[in-house]
Amino acid sequence: MSAAGSEDAAPSVDAFHRGRFVLVQPQEGHRAGLDAMLLAAAVPDGFDGRLADLGAGAGAAGLAVAARCPAARIVLVEREARMLAHARLTLAHEANAAFAGRVDLLAADVTLTGRARRESGLADASFDAVVMNPPFNEASDRASPDALRRAAHVMEDGLFEGWLRTASAILKPRGTVALIARPQSLQGILAALGGRFGAARILPVHPRAGAAAIRVIVRAVRGSRAALVLDAPLVLHGEENGFTPAAEAAINGRAALFAR
Repeated sequence: MSAAGSEDAAPSVDAFHRGRFVLVQPQEGHRAGLDAMLLAAAVPDGFDGRLADLGAGAGAAGLAVAARCPAARIVLVEREARMLAHARLTLAHEANAAFAGRVDLLAADVTLTGRARRESGLADASFDAVVMNPPFNEASDRASPDALRRAAHVMEDGLFEGWLRTASAILKPRGTVALIARPQSLQGILAALGGRFGAARILPVHPRAGAAAIRVIVRAVRGSRAALVLDAPLVLHGEENGFTPAAEAAINGRAALFAR
């Protein structure tokens, strides 16, 4: 199919959290799934503050927090016009009516700094929490021919520094940031957290017991000086290849991964 034909394809409507909310997604480009649900589970149960989902795409992680935490207020931050259009369709969907009024959209580039960032709508110290699922594939990895998917997946130089700089600027003191990435990105993540965040907790995610981790979920507190903690791993699949109880609870919005 041509690129033009692909863009005209009808979007899909995909249910998450066992039908508690849906996401309107393009057939091409980045499609949210397991990573976004695990990221949302890094936000504690009962969160009642203002949260920014940076690079939100169609809004999967932010909406998962809104669906699980009835007092949370969410801002979906996205720079790609097509993904913002799908986020608007998502919020307009009748299945999301229960929480759509607590979710706003913001067209902004996460990497903006200083006055440009503030003028885009990302004000200093205006959020209680930030979540992010930034592009974490290396440029040397096989890149998708789809431009929208490539933009959502391929890491730019200094990505974690830029995104975590923005997170630090827009968070209130003692606000929290959470992100999901590949294990090989840990060095860059920890370097970018330095001097800005402390009390970092790293949760390795393994496909099954005995296998190497395929993701890490990192949560940290702005301005804290507390030491880093390596949490017990989350194992996704059991012996029958179904999800383990802990993974199923996190993916379907029934339990948070971290205590408050």
